[in-house]
Amino acid sequence: MKTYIFIYLLILSQIAFAQDDLLAELQSQEEPSETLATATFKGTRIINGHSVEIRNPGTLEFMISHRFGTLNSGSYNLWGLDVSNIRLALEYAPIKNLMIGAGRNSFQKTYDGYVKYKLLAQQSGKKNIPISVVWLSSMAIKTQKRTDNYTAFRDKLAFTHQLLIARKINSSLSLQLSPTLIKYQLIELKETRGVVVALGIGGRYKLNQRLTINAEYFPQLISKGSQYFNAIAIGVDIETGGHVFQLQLTNATSMIEKGFIGENTNNFFNGGIHFGFNISRAFQLKH
Repeated sequence: MKTYIFIYLLILSQIAFAQDDLLAELQSQEEPSETLATATFKGTRIINGHSVEIRNPGTLEFMISHRFGTLNSGSYNLWGLDVSNIRLALEYAPIKNLMIGAGRNSFQKTYDGYVKYKLLAQQSGKKNIPISVVWLSSMAIKTQKRTDNYTAFRDKLAFTHQLLIARKINSSLSLQLSPTLIKYQLIELKETRGVVVALGIGGRYKLNQRLTINAEYFPQLISKGSQYFNAIAIGVDIETGGHVFQLQLTNATSMIEKGFIGENTNNFFNGGIHFGFNISRAFQLKH
């Protein structure tokens, strides 16, 4: 009798375990886990323009951007190497999905600041969101001295608003669209309007864990004047631990949106090409 009771209890326990396993499997099928798309781009910039990447909370990033002169400046300027334009910036992520930054560009002695917030994150599973969406707003003030009459403070300002829409197609390929609106407070001589509308197109292709090829193009749908050219850039990203090195060829002299999108005077196909680089170093200030 004891043997029968033991066998009966053993069978009941096996049935209970089987039911628990089946219930767990059904729950896992009904509520799949969320998988976020990470590292859509290696850095917070594709080349000149912002990417959808936002650093983890508590991360401080120091960025150095440098552009030499244009190749068509000739041998006297060593094909641009004698000329130097630089931007220094500090960028910080105080909370999740938010990044703020400020910088100073030697070109036109411009100061700038921006706020960047992630509205949607690409993910699959419980929530299926096919794209990442980030909002960017920035303000810039040009402090270069003018030779004409006194200019009011508000006339030195320019405001940029962008919607960054990106998708990580697979582990190697990422693409981004960047609809852009720029408002200039002052319309200069020979300019027709103070508003620029552009549609940025950018992408990267991953060659290996540390190397990617990037490209970027900002066609202007509405421009300030016919004397300005669309920004074009191609480059490579090299990641070495906490550093990201970006080497590029671009016709943009300025390194902020109001300059390289709306005020670019270099023709890429006529030798108006700068060799340049971005170097960023991230510091984790809090965990």
